[in-house]
Amino acid sequence: MSSVSPWLDVTKIMKMLPHRYPMLLVDRVLEIKPDVGIKAIKNVTINEDFFNGHFPGHPVMPGVLIVEAMAQAAGIFVISSTDDIDVENMIVYFMSIEEAQFRKPVVPGDTIFLEIEKIKNRGPVWKMKGEVKVDGIRVANATFSAMLVKNEK
Repeated sequence: MSSVSPWLDVTKIMKMLPHRYPMLLVDRVLEIKPDVGIKAIKNVTINEDFFNGHFPGHPVMPGVLIVEAMAQAAGIFVISSTDDIDVENMIVYFMSIEEAQFRKPVVPGDTIFLEIEKIKNRGPVWKMKGEVKVDGIRVANATFSAMLVKNEK
């Protein structure tokens, strides 16, 4: 992916996603290529609430939260790839997760690099594949789908 959009910091991300701490799992968008893919990061620190119980004395980021980080990056991508959208009145919902694989634990001090690519979309439904790397090594991957819907606040 070549850089098409400037990076987005967390304040811009929070305008696109409804998630807030402790559930906001994307710290920065490095690159967005509308209708193609997105690259983003999450800095994993020992201060994350989930490390209190997962696992005491051996902190490991839960796999479900790694997939959630992929989904949040995908949500930013979908919103960025959709023309004429009222961002504050739309939300992206997870529909399915397939082929999730976890290859190596993510621990405090890691920076996870999230790479999401569009497989296809039809109307408001998007199918994507995601890969997560730490230090250039794949730690997780999944295929998933999501739907863009009007937020009925």
